[in-house]
Amino acid sequence: MRNIGIIGGSGVYSPEVFKGFKENIVQTPYGSAQCFVGEKYGNKVVFLTRHGVNHSVPPHKINYRANIWALKKLGVQDILATAAVGSLNPDMKAMHFVLCDQLLDFTKSRIYTFFDTPDRKVAHIDFSNPYCSTLRKQLSLCLDKLGFTYHKNGTIVVTEGPRFETPAEIKAFRMLGADIVNMTNSPECVLAREAEMHYAALAVVTNLSAGISKNPLSNTEVQEGMKISVQRINQIFDTFLADNDFNDKYCNCEHALAEIGGFSL
Repeated sequence: MRNIGIIGGSGVYSPEVFKGFKENIVQTPYGSAQCFVGEKYGNKVVFLTRHGVNHSVPPHKINYRANIWALKKLGVQDILATAAVGSLNPDMKAMHFVLCDQLLDFTKSRIYTFFDTPDRKVAHIDFSNPYCSTLRKQLSLCLDKLGFTYHKNGTIVVTEGPRFETPAEIKAFRMLGADIVNMTNSPECVLAREAEMHYAALAVVTNLSAGISKNPLSNTEVQEGMKISVQRINQIFDTFLADNDFNDKYCNCEHALAEIGGFSL
């Protein structure tokens, strides 16, 4: 049995594939987290919607530490997170999927670590590969099987939000090598690595970014883009959860803190 966590981003609030899952409010040192727990294909699955069921929590106020702690407490080992993104790369068009492999973090006011209290040792995790290579490989095989258009690599830049970026910012991010832009992937992926969990981000391109798009950016455009992709996302979830034969290891995520004796709740 695998223990899998699914984090739904914008537009992914109650996927059909998780219908019938039971609500579980998990208490953590950082507050509570609303999770939905069930089984699929013999695997324990925990679904968590990042913004709340009704998209009530803005990116900069998401309780990332409570969310990751709750998943860890429930025994989750692998995390598949969705992210609605804007594209800076002309090859990454609307409705394309991107398997993120690198990260640029331009957030400003968030807490990025579990290791900021006197009762925990100082920890400096290696983040050369921000996204789990094992899960990325498994997702790639699933997307190949489904025949969806996707990109095996992509650098995501994460901004503070909740406003969209300026054309000047997008121009700068492109010069730095960013392909797509999002407001929620950090510190989520950092905390997952600290917790020695496998984490992969499945980015869904919903729109072109500021200065590239001919139209003003809007939340409606993002939501509409995700609505079109939701059916495909459900298929990806279902295929990923059913793929119990995949057992290749390309990563060291579960030993990220071996130097200091590992992570403990």
